[in-house]
Amino acid sequence: MKRTIFLFLLLSALCVSSAQGEGLKDIRKRGELRHLGVPYAHFVSGSGDGLDVELMRRFASFLGVKYSFVPTDWENLIPDLLGRDIKKDGSLSDAKRPIRGDLIASGLTVLDWRKKLIDFSSPTFTTQVWLVTRANNPIRPIKPSGYLTKDIEETKELIRGRSLMGCPGTCLDPNLYGLRGLAKDLITFEGNLNDLVPALISGRSELVLLDVPDVLVGLASWPGQIKVIGPISQKQEMAVAFPKESDLREEFERFFSELVDKGEYSLMVEEYYPSIREFP
Repeated sequence: MKRTIFLFLLLSALCVSSAQGEGLKDIRKRGELRHLGVPYAHFVSGSGDGLDVELMRRFASFLGVKYSFVPTDWENLIPDLLGRDIKKDGSLSDAKRPIRGDLIASGLTVLDWRKKLIDFSSPTFTTQVWLVTRANNPIRPIKPSGYLTKDIEETKELIRGRSLMGCPGTCLDPNLYGLRGLAKDLITFEGNLNDLVPALISGRSELVLLDVPDVLVGLASWPGQIKVIGPISQKQEMAVAFPKESDLREEFERFFSELVDKGEYSLMVEEYYPSIREFP
């Protein structure tokens, strides 16, 4: 009986380990760090560079292993890390699938539903969700009151009776901010988030939800064609994501702390987001 219980516990532990992915020892033995990412707002360009790509290359060098980028999409980003699909209720399915990466670094916003599935590192980027429209739209940006909660409520009221575009399953999901009952038409955007600004400019909707990195890139890439109306969310944080209880996260914290203390990380951020200092 004791032998049976021991074998059951052993198998259970192996199943958990498999579901959580490989640990630091396995990664070093394999000699490769697999970075899961989606092309997005200068975090991952899709052409071999970006803030998170550079960060992960440095981390791989810190670990003494090779760097490997594993492209995916927003729908499969977390499942590719955990080897499980995500059900509609936000829980993990029982069915297993291949684990394709060791961590996620793709401008991933820390959201409550994600924290239930994965562990996040210390914040790597401060962000916020804003309401954005075309520059020629008669809607005027709000005048900041000095109270963020008040500014958010004023911004939300400008959505009433207008079309709004967002992205379910991301930080740009209108449902996260109670906007479903305000918009006249709620337009679901599916595809590369880098295409949100072009979709807005083309007239697909009157308004769109964008976060700070999207806006910084949009203002630089399409000067004079978009404008920020006001804030929709409180300040948010982006971070690197790991399987639950991963010792790789602990090693990243040590690496990242050194990078920040040396002042190197702030220089990296400014390289990819030159206008970041204009973000209040």
